[in-house]
Amino acid sequence: MSQAEQHAPAPATATETAPTTIRARFESKFPRGLIIRLIAYLFVGHLFAFFVYLLFVLGGQNQ
Repeated sequence: MSQAEQHAPAPATATETAPTTIRARFESKFPRGLIIRLIAYLFVGHLFAFFVYLLFVLGGQNQ
C-alpha cells in the first residue's frame, strides 16, 4: 500500500452530505426567525430612510 492510499479521505456517507435543496441549505445556515427579522428590518429601515428623505425634499421646497 502506498503512502497516498493511506492518507486518502474516507468516502462520505449519505448522512454526511450537504442538503440538496436550496431551502434546506439556506435553513441549515440561518434560523428562519433571523431571516424574517432581517427582511423586516431592511424594509422598515428603507421606509424610514424614504420618510426622512421626503421630509428634506418637502422642507427644501418651502424655502
